[in-house]
Amino acid sequence: MDGGGRLDQPLMRSGQSAAERSGAPVDRADSARVEAAEQDHSARRIFPFFASRGARRWAARLARIPAGLGVGGSVLLLTATLGYGAIVGDHVAAVADWLKDARDRAANAVGFAITAISVSGASQVSREQAIAIAGVTGRSSLLFFDAEAARTQLLANPWIADAAVLKLYPDRLQIAITERRAFALWQRNGRVNVIADDGTVLQPFMEPRYRGLPLVVGRGAERQAKDFVGLIDRYPEICSALRASVLVAERRWNLRLTNGMDVRLPETDPQSALDRLVALDREKKLLSRDITTVDLRLPDRITVRLSDAAAQARDEALKANTKKKKGGDA
Repeated sequence: MDGGGRLDQPLMRSGQSAAERSGAPVDRADSARVEAAEQDHSARRIFPFFASRGARRWAARLARIPAGLGVGGSVLLLTATLGYGAIVGDHVAAVADWLKDARDRAANAVGFAITAISVSGASQVSREQAIAIAGVTGRSSLLFFDAEAARTQLLANPWIADAAVLKLYPDRLQIAITERRAFALWQRNGRVNVIADDGTVLQPFMEPRYRGLPLVVGRGAERQAKDFVGLIDRYPEICSALRASVLVAERRWNLRLTNGMDVRLPETDPQSALDRLVALDREKKLLSRDITTVDLRLPDRITVRLSDAAAQARDEALKANTKKKKGGDA
């Protein structure tokens, strides 16, 4: 001790103890326990969490995890990382196509390559178009070919009303198509399209071969065309003079004839109105007269409107007749 009563040296030092310096025998186990206690105390001060009881419990639980689980977790993490990268990089479609090609190559290698394709019932759609629409390529395998998806893709074409796709193992594919037929021309908003009898728009009207089809005009006319055209076909005299059938407010029809005459049909029972029109034409040549409008909407009467020239001629004829009568009376 120094003169002030303090210890001249600390009780414990990192160097050799007094017993070691004097050469006296020292218990090595006790010395090791002391050093371990010092290290544990230092770790507790530096890493208090890892020295806690909770950390030791978690370490014990981790030690009981099966060894293979870590490998599986690594694979799962790698897969998730690749998937995330594909999504973020917008490569999902490319990855899916690569996987599809890989499985098709494997199936083709063992004898499931598509070597023969038969296409029946196609006329408006060519064989090559049908195969392409169905999604068949030179790499497609019959084993993994989705026949239902191919049928759905074929039905998306407006010309195709129905389709059947059959897989005939090991290497043949059969495609049977039922096509729609061009039925009429439909005009709306200045555009003319070729339509089927169910109202499906098949294509824009550009080819001269469709020029002879009946023309229907107006909103909703494509859906009602089948019934009305079927009705008009019963009257050859009207069909030969008909230029277009115009649907008014989606409720009733007007007939526009080639001479410019408009025939207004009623909303209900247009057949009776057409019967009257044909009868008048046979008796009085109504459809060939200088008339602009024939109104058949009322069942008990027919209203006609003369053209301007016909009206003027009629007025002049009436005046002339009036003068003759006056002259005769005198």
